[in-house]
Amino acid sequence: VQLVESGGGLVQAGGSLRLSCAASGRIFSSHVMGWFRQAPGKEREFVALIRWGAGTTSYANSVKGRFTISRDNAENTVYLQMNSLKPEDTAVYYCGRCRSGYSSRVLDYESWGQGTHITVSS
Repeated sequence: VQLVESGGGLVQAGGSLRLSCAASGRIFSSHVMGWFRQAPGKEREFVALIRWGAGTTSYANSVKGRFTISRDNAENTVYLQMNSLKPEDTAVYYCGRCRSGYSSRVLDYESWGQGTHITVSS
């Protein structure tokens, strides 16, 4: 599967953005799709994940209550709604597909997109 992220940009602190991750190729109900981010000079970190079929979700503590992951089966797209953005949310955001299981580890993901950049100004 190939993944293409979009929706990034510049936003003021407290603002909102919605990221999209469009998938070409089949995503099965057992697949888990995840959003990760990488800030300059830091390692890629988990943000949120969703199981494609059941819609079960999980979030990093740093975004819980502010970000919402969702998917549109018909559009083969995963979304990340980001509210109450903070300067520390500034990063390149990537989506990926988990190889197996229900994991938040970067190493368990594949088919990374090219990323979309978010800058949150204070």
